[in-house]
Amino acid sequence: MKIGLYFGSFNPIHVGHLIIASHMLNETNVEKIWFIVSPLNPLKKSRELLDEYSRLHLVRLAIDEERKFKALDIEFKLPKPSYTIDTITHLKEKYHGHTFTIIMGSDSFQNISKWKNKDQLVRENDIIVFRRRGFEILKSNESNILILDQAPLLDISATSIRKLIGEGKSVRYMLTDAVREEIEKSGYYRNSNRDGLNKSA
Repeated sequence: MKIGLYFGSFNPIHVGHLIIASHMLNETNVEKIWFIVSPLNPLKKSRELLDEYSRLHLVRLAIDEERKFKALDIEFKLPKPSYTIDTITHLKEKYHGHTFTIIMGSDSFQNISKWKNKDQLVRENDIIVFRRRGFEILKSNESNILILDQAPLLDISATSIRKLIGEGKSVRYMLTDAVREEIEKSGYYRNSNRDGLNKSA
């Protein structure tokens, strides 16, 4: 089976993430999407993140009714900080019956030169890139890199959601009802304007 690996902090997961994942299933040969929740992104400050188990729980709530989506905590068990090359190597060793495709936004793709073992990562893996506003990319000459021209351009971001929550404003329709209710119940991001949680997408 061809699995799309959607890496992210998901801080928190929002409808934009879900729309992109659904678009991947509709427009590519990916058959299922695995959401890889990153406990610590080496390019982000750890204090900006809600703890990883809470973020994983929110992802599971968000995708509960979609059988083609799955949330994985695999990076929680690997050395930190998390590097995509290490995670995908581990997945290939564990799941021999699957092939994997990395899904990333054009913002991450622009930053890929900073990733660990970038050349090996690009050479050995299929990559699908969806466009994000403000991060334009040219067509790739690499046959294993697919740039989706028609991916939905959404201005919803985890940054803006955290900011709105911190200001006590509505985030209805930006999150699934289950995720929004859990965030409200648990008080997540309520003090985001004071502790820096609004700085990271």
